[in-house]
Amino acid sequence: MATLTRPKSPRPPVSAKKDDKDESFWDKIGTLGRKKRIKEVQEVEQEGKHAIDSPGNPTNPDLAPEEYALEENEERSMLEPRAYDDPKLQELIFVLIEWINDELADQRIIVKDLEEDLYDGQILQKLLEKLNQEKLDVPEVTQSEEGQKQKLAIVLEAVNKALGLPRWSNTKWSVESIHSKNLVPILHLLVSLVRHFRAPVRLPENVSVGVVVVQKKEGSLSHRTIKEEITSTYDDLGMRCERDAFDTLFDHHPDKLQVVKKSLITFVNKHLAKVNLEVTDLDTQFHDGVFLSLLMGLVEGFFVPLHDFYLTPQTFEQKVHNVAFAFQLMQDVGLAKPKARPEDCSNFFPQK
Repeated sequence: MATLTRPKSPRPPVSAKKDDKDESFWDKIGTLGRKKRIKEVQEVEQEGKHAIDSPGNPTNPDLAPEEYALEENEERSMLEPRAYDDPKLQELIFVLIEWINDELADQRIIVKDLEEDLYDGQILQKLLEKLNQEKLDVPEVTQSEEGQKQKLAIVLEAVNKALGLPRWSNTKWSVESIHSKNLVPILHLLVSLVRHFRAPVRLPENVSVGVVVVQKKEGSLSHRTIKEEITSTYDDLGMRCERDAFDTLFDHHPDKLQVVKKSLITFVNKHLAKVNLEVTDLDTQFHDGVFLSLLMGLVEGFFVPLHDFYLTPQTFEQKVHNVAFAFQLMQDVGLAKPKARPEDCSNFFPQK
């Protein structure tokens, strides 16, 4: 007895060829409808996720000049949208965020976006208090826009005072510009703090960005694009670290430096001898991070996987990777985070 072939789900078995064709047509329509609804749901989910996760831009780059509500002769500026793609600007932002997070690590404050996290003055207050070692008399939390601006005004006044700027000076930041999440004045402010307090970071030099300036004159709006210099070339390192025994040694007993170096070399070789290695110069043999990584494993008694770092680093980036890896090992075993940056260690060349 012949058996009927089981049709594909969810279509029921039919005998007429014409009905088969009709059913196939409506089945396709239903499938398209379901796919469209699924796509719409996915788009809504994606849009919602983006709205939650995205830090957003400080200003809308597509905002037409006509949308600015300016008074006569008033100016307003915004960063060119394409400026965000500048690698040097991205590096500057990264360095500043890392610096802020390092300074405020003991308060468990994490900055991810300069515009979104600093505009209300809350984190700026904490940062200045840490740098200046002085508590500010301002409300801890303010939700209203007016309250935020009042707090920000107090914080910026304290910043200007710490920087030694007179009240009448024309600073590159203001309450309105910071609160409106304008990246340029925020960068100017942070760079000034880094330079004044000699923070242990190295800022990328000669960072300039394009800024669109909109001005209202005689009832009409005009705009122009200018180059704004954020950082320049610095003669000094611009670095400040907590003073330790080595600072005292350099300042008061430089003649004993070679004695200390010999003691350190003896200590290092005592451990490196276990793997038949030896160093003779700390300056030239530790800047690439190879011996430093191996030393950490030997001192602490664990094996350092050789695939986690470069045994024969050829480029600056590979050396930085090695030193950063060694620093991470130090923190993993409970040591304090090193004050130096991996880039500075790898970029160090002893004077002849």
